Amino acid sequence: MLCPFCEHGDTKVVDKRESDATSTRRRRECLGCHKRFTTYERVDQIDIVVVKHDGRKESFNPDKLRAGIMLATKKRPVTNEQVEKIVDGVEAELRNAKMREVPADLIGAMAMEKLKDIDHVAYLRFASVCRDFDDVQSFQKEAKELLHTPPE
Repeated sequence: MLCPFCEHGDTKVVDKRESDATSTRRRRECLGCHKRFTTYERVDQIDIVVVKHDGRKESFNPDKLRAGIMLATKKRPVTNEQVEKIVDGVEAELRNAKMREVPADLIGAMAMEKLKDIDHVAYLRFASVCRDFDDVQSFQKEAKELLHTPPE
């Protein structure tokens, strides 16, 4: 570890603490200039690769999921906190599944399930894009199934 003050190569760890569930805080002292500084060690998250419908692959981007959900919830009584909870929940489930490659359909389905519990109109909006309804009958079928689903 190089000292940020004098760039000396030798340091010693003075104190070590778990700062949260994902990182370790280390207080270090430079053996050259004797100044102290703090470093954080975090586990490097594995990249989640999304496999699109046409076979293309791209890195999972929670901002894209957030934008889609925000569009579906526009002018609906859904808070930003609820949207963040959905995005964080989907990402956490994907990471816990330990799958390196995930079909785009699975991500959409996970988000739809969470939206269904919050707002049925937003769910239908999101489903219409995610499932790529071809006609009005597909949309009506989804709406009828939603009517027969007991509220949670």
